[in-house]
Amino acid sequence: MRRVATLCGLILMLAFRVSAQIQPANSLFLGSKFPALAATIPPSGPEAFAAALPEPSPAPPAPQAVYGVAPSFNFEVYGGFAFFHFYELPGITGSLDGFNVGISYYPKAGHLGIDGEFEAAFAPQNGVSTTLDAGMGGVKYRLLNHRGDALWVHGLVGGAHFVPLTPYGGESALSFEAGGGLDVSPKNGRLSYRIQADVLGTYFFGTYQYSPKIAVGVVYKF
Repeated sequence: MRRVATLCGLILMLAFRVSAQIQPANSLFLGSKFPALAATIPPSGPEAFAAALPEPSPAPPAPQAVYGVAPSFNFEVYGGFAFFHFYELPGITGSLDGFNVGISYYPKAGHLGIDGEFEAAFAPQNGVSTTLDAGMGGVKYRLLNHRGDALWVHGLVGGAHFVPLTPYGGESALSFEAGGGLDVSPKNGRLSYRIQADVLGTYFFGTYQYSPKIAVGVVYKF
């Protein structure tokens, strides 16, 4: 009888030990007594998926643009319409319409440049078609703003030709021109619109002529 009781006691003790060993293993999932081991179990669910995604890299900064700086050009080519009031002789004047073209070069795109211009104007006079043309070269000085607009002055010297031949003298003469103008660049680009006012001086028929000229046209820069 004593042996039976001892055997039952050993069985109960063995069962208790097995139960104690199984219970801590289940506590890993219940989060009871082993936080260090529980932390090694990877989380699951939407939160775990979001945490596994890589963090988005910050957007690169926007490039810093520079505004208000006009591009630099060395050459300007001009073409437009011109109006002259020609003081031919004392008491004899005439109005002539025509065109003028020109080219300017600014070394290193600076303020001071070289200027060349050709102009021709036409008008009937006493039933005869008259022509006044002149070709000249000289210097030009400009002031630019941030939009590319230019305020400028120039001085030119060259020769002029007047047709028809008159009894007062020859058809060719010395000429000079002085004046200035404004170039407006609406889009800060290669094209500008010009208005200019000059005085054309000539020496026809043994006397000087000082003829005002107004011109408008288009400038292309490159």
